[in-house]
Amino acid sequence: MSDTTTTPLAGVRHLRQQLRDLASVEAPSSLLAGILTTAGIADRYFTLDTPLGVTYIAYNDHGLSAVRRPDSAAEFERSFRQHFGRAVYPATEPPEELVNELRRELRGEGRARIRFDLRGVSEFERAVLLKALEIPRGEVRPYTWIAREIGNPRAVRAVGTALGNNPIPIFIPCHRVIRSDGQTGQYGLGGPEAKRTMLSAEGIKLDTLEQLNSEGVRFIGSDTTHAFCFPTCHHARRISPAHRVYFRSEAAALAAGYRPCKVCRPAVGA
Repeated sequence: MSDTTTTPLAGVRHLRQQLRDLASVEAPSSLLAGILTTAGIADRYFTLDTPLGVTYIAYNDHGLSAVRRPDSAAEFERSFRQHFGRAVYPATEPPEELVNELRRELRGEGRARIRFDLRGVSEFERAVLLKALEIPRGEVRPYTWIAREIGNPRAVRAVGTALGNNPIPIFIPCHRVIRSDGQTGQYGLGGPEAKRTMLSAEGIKLDTLEQLNSEGVRFIGSDTTHAFCFPTCHHARRISPAHRVYFRSEAAALAAGYRPCKVCRPAVGA
């Protein structure tokens, strides 16, 4: 007599495969969407107004999974399936708490409580994205800072690639990471101009920052505290003009007897 007993794990796998097969069966779209999203093998999405215009937001039980600016819902659904290997369906009623938290984040009203689905990224990419989350609104850091902070100071190019592939831009703020020469650099959600739009919306005075960069200024110190910061650090912005000291490099600041700010943690080579 053959043993037809199946393990619980095998049963779950079989059920999941059956649910995936439903995607190819003609059925009311609302029913199919409900079944697949409940089973955790499809996501939901809605649109949200952001500084970049109407933006598509995908989510699931793990948190936000994608942020994109396609030309249409159909394009978003197609690109999402191609990238993540699962379907995404429009939400009839987006979670009110999630929408409110996203709007709070966009308005800069404290630290929003947002969860992220980063199951599809590598351990290195996760470290890069989580470090970008530490950059406060209204401030920027160079790619070298990210690389140093995650313990891979030579991986600057890889950091740029990871940020360029950020699946959840805006809310994982890769726009707050710029080039070491002060230029804004590329941005996966619309290029340099979109990046400038996001930074301006967060209160960064790009003209002032670019003027400092054109003069070779990378850090600002205080002659009263003898600490030096990145120019956008909130401590640097509090230094009165009469007490500001400008440095072209961390080495120059250290040679002058200044210490790195404990908050923005200036990085070597920035």
